[in-house]
Amino acid sequence: MFTQEQQIIEAKIKEFCAANDIPLAELKWQPIPFSGEWGFATSFFQTAANEARAGKGGKPVPQRAQEMAEQVKAQIGSVDGISRIDAVKGYLNLYFSTAAYASRVVDEVLASGLNFGRGAKKNERVMVEYAQPNTHHSFHIGHARNTILGEVLARLVEFAGFETIRASYPGDLGLGVITVMWIYDKLYKGQEPEGVHERGQWLAKLYVEATAMLEKKENETPEETAKREAYDAERREMYRKWDAGDEYVRNLWRETREWSLEELREVLKMLDVKMDVWFYESDVDEPSKVIVDELIARDIATDERPQGGAVIVKIDEKLGLTKEKYRTNVLLRKDGTTLYLTKDLALAKVKFEQHHVDRSIYVVDSRQALHLQQAFAILKLWGFPQSEKCYHLGYGFVSLPEGAMSARRGRVVLFKDVADEAVKRVLLVETEKSADIPIEERGKIAYQIGMGALVYSMLSVDNNKDIVFDINEALSFDGRTGPYIQNAYVRANSILKKSKVEESNGQKSRPSTLDLRL
Repeated sequence: MFTQEQQIIEAKIKEFCAANDIPLAELKWQPIPFSGEWGFATSFFQTAANEARAGKGGKPVPQRAQEMAEQVKAQIGSVDGISRIDAVKGYLNLYFSTAAYASRVVDEVLASGLNFGRGAKKNERVMVEYAQPNTHHSFHIGHARNTILGEVLARLVEFAGFETIRASYPGDLGLGVITVMWIYDKLYKGQEPEGVHERGQWLAKLYVEATAMLEKKENETPEETAKREAYDAERREMYRKWDAGDEYVRNLWRETREWSLEELREVLKMLDVKMDVWFYESDVDEPSKVIVDELIARDIATDERPQGGAVIVKIDEKLGLTKEKYRTNVLLRKDGTTLYLTKDLALAKVKFEQHHVDRSIYVVDSRQALHLQQAFAILKLWGFPQSEKCYHLGYGFVSLPEGAMSARRGRVVLFKDVADEAVKRVLLVETEKSADIPIEERGKIAYQIGMGALVYSMLSVDNNKDIVFDINEALSFDGRTGPYIQNAYVRANSILKKSKVEESNGQKSRPSTLDLRL
């Protein structure tokens, strides 16, 4: 926006350095943190260091950098659009005239319209992986934080000019999945409710009930122990049959899995999230075992199964690190079963080779930081150049005032329940204050305001911080909230409409129909 002024200033700096035989380093500009004024700055530390290496200057680098900044300030003098110039601790700080800055921003916004700030097209394909709860459970508020962060990031990456692929990787394997299938088949087959959300939530309740049946109880009788052990044997036999490809068990798995996926798709629709690619843990389970064989053959992994151990990767050793950083990790248990890491490597291979992804972003909670760093390091050993552009966007844990959420205990806050409550609260307010608005229109407005409050409650907290979810605080319509921002947006559009300002395309400005949920 101030490119011309920057070029004038750079020319004066180069002129000063050339006249004084100073080996000028590349000028790197950075914005000054806003504090009542906007501006940008550059440092002379590298230039002072270059001069010292050339045997010139004769002063300590920090002192010489400050001296240069002061001399350059005097050389520049006044520049149109720049309100003041300061030389501080080796930095040259230039501040924009607020009036000039505001005028240029407004002009550019009017000229660019919805494309204001959009980045130029980049030659990189980015995949953002998020919105991936385990199946046979129900979508809760912790999943919502993951999904909202992932979608916002995907929109930012896309707007910055990158080709962006949205990907979901639901976990559809494991003993937890089999547990739900077992109790459904044993006690409840054919009794499932009709509604998409009702069915998904029902599966979560079955998991809680099954867990209670399978857990050892304090002071249980021999009869209770025998019954519990018999249940567990039935469950594990179903797992064995699933692994062996038993047709009945696999069909049961597909049917019940689809109920979870139907609910997930409905929730994503509520949040205006459209996935481009769906991966499933079950799809990469067998391919990941083949990958282990390849890593053993390439001497990246070590097979200790003949000695009764597992297949491992001594990551630090293979990278030649003398200090422990990534440690040693298991790729395959001694019984031949895979782990999350094994399947993450298989998924990465699919991303890079089939979807030609240049950069992969994983939206996963912060507790998985080491796990993902290990995966990225193994990908590097494996020879994938994209490993250098794998990034983990971590986020804090979502808990409840009474403690951590637990699907096993049934102590979770379901997203659909919170969304319904949000809309209900807005409708109550609207009924009192906007009775003249038609009921159908009222419902649409209530939905957008309610969802806006819920979404903003997840975005207003730093992603690295934990959230103690309080429904009353999340759905508050006062203070720093989503509804407050929505109200400001509507008012601004109303002002534009009344002003009859013409846009650059000749059309009158009017309130946008932009969905304010995200």
